[in-house]
Amino acid sequence: MPQQMIMAVVMWVAVFAVFYFLLIRPQKKKEKQLKEMRENLKAGDKVTTIGGIIAHVAKVEENHVVLELGPNRNKVPFEKWAIGTVEPQDEK
Repeated sequence: MPQQMIMAVVMWVAVFAVFYFLLIRPQKKKEKQLKEMRENLKAGDKVTTIGGIIAHVAKVEENHVVLELGPNRNKVPFEKWAIGTVEPQDEK
């Protein structure tokens, strides 16, 4: 009977380890990369919001960024968390 209990505990530990390495750890790594990317935004970067809007960063503030949209370069404020991807500006 004690050997069966030990095997059950080992199985639960193994299941938790698999979930940790396949689900939890990669998600935390991705969240850390997103946070770093959003913290390193600078004026001129081309960004895509999580809503699919493509724009250029005009100004970066503490909790939000001002994006230039469209041919008229309308300036619209967005929260930093709304930035999905960044394509760095070309260095010329």
